[in-house]
Amino acid sequence: MISLIVAPAQAADAAARIDLTRHPIGYLSLLIFFAAYGFVVVEKAIQLHKSKPVMLAAGLIWALLGIAYAMHGESAALEAAAKHVILDYGELMLFLIVAITYVNTMQERRVFDALRTRLVSMGLSYRQLFWLVGGLAFLFGPIIDNLTTALVLGAVVVAVGVGHYQFIVMGCIIVVVAANAGGVFSPFGDITSLMVWQKGKLQFLEFFHLFLPSLVNFLVPAVFMHFSVPKGSPESAGEIRRLKPGGAVVIWLFAATLVTAVLFKTSFNLPPALGMMLGLGYLQVYSYILQVAARRLKNNDMALDSFREMRRVEWDTLLFFFGIIFAVAGLGVIGYLAQLSNYLYVDIGPTFANIAIGIVGAAFDNIPLMFAVLTMNPEMSSGQWMLITLSTGVGGSLVSIGSAAGVVLMGLVRNHYTFMNHLRWAWAIALGYIASILTHLWINAALI
Repeated sequence: MISLIVAPAQAADAAARIDLTRHPIGYLSLLIFFAAYGFVVVEKAIQLHKSKPVMLAAGLIWALLGIAYAMHGESAALEAAAKHVILDYGELMLFLIVAITYVNTMQERRVFDALRTRLVSMGLSYRQLFWLVGGLAFLFGPIIDNLTTALVLGAVVVAVGVGHYQFIVMGCIIVVVAANAGGVFSPFGDITSLMVWQKGKLQFLEFFHLFLPSLVNFLVPAVFMHFSVPKGSPESAGEIRRLKPGGAVVIWLFAATLVTAVLFKTSFNLPPALGMMLGLGYLQVYSYILQVAARRLKNNDMALDSFREMRRVEWDTLLFFFGIIFAVAGLGVIGYLAQLSNYLYVDIGPTFANIAIGIVGAAFDNIPLMFAVLTMNPEMSSGQWMLITLSTGVGGSLVSIGSAAGVVLMGLVRNHYTFMNHLRWAWAIALGYIASILTHLWINAALI
């Protein structure tokens, strides 16, 4: 997942010899991209999986680029750009496959059912549970990254709110908002934060200057949403659900996998996806041990088929990432991303540009926009680099497809967490966005 940050910029750099921004191919590519985006917006209404239009759009955009570069005799440059994107999407896909497989396995081991039983037994109301999952998402986001946080707590929301549509919708929205907010004040919490850290624009401890603005970003929409959360409490389940044998071990293996991924990056400078794949090996070996024990003890409840859980991976989500990454990277090759960044920083100025980038990134993916800014390398103070880190991180919460956390949760909770359900609360999330920006400009004024 982390190495995805290099794709758009490398693609644009490798194929920057031809400016197609004013060419019919450039205009047609924009039209194709916006048309595909429109189909994603109305996904629920027309019952068309979000991955299908963006995959088609990505293929068409790169086919048009292929024609243009072949006509200019520069096909080799375009091939290099495409290979960069393929390489980095592969790492993202491997990361997600492992994370989702672990979530599926915990679900099969009844981890979330047991957690629901525990939470319901606490006598918490839906509103108290709303604040609990939101708070946990904010705390877990900077530790296990916002995407994994959304996967885990999204499953918890569904388990706790089973049968109550409104609570699941509100719970999923606050999980995305809180996970994205929490991911900002840690270089490991969000892809855009990591980009800034890796480029040396901010030191590790400087990210913690963003804690209070991030907290404000979570609390403001949560307060408004609180009043639309149901007042009742979850009904007690008909039976007490306990973990299947090995459930606790799977939880620890998942934690060990995340630690392994971080160590691979920080200690060995290797792609985190390699650490995640090693973690998948932990699960595969443990599932074999459980299978042997199940046959020996004749306990079918103990048996665990890890490949079955891999087959339940949400491919619509993975293919959506493929489509959106390649489509946006294609627009970068054309030259639109660099053109946009130049306009913002040269003509508008860093403060307003950094705020606008966060808003634009919500609609068009904040990752390539952030890398475009880093590639331009404008002269900015540490406070301004904090501002762009904040705006791109929390700006992705404005729409459901503006962040990896939102996209993954759309696949995990398909019938509840949708683009339109999230969009209904965009006004409250926007207020949180504005409040967090103002908080940063106030408390970190000396750094700006």
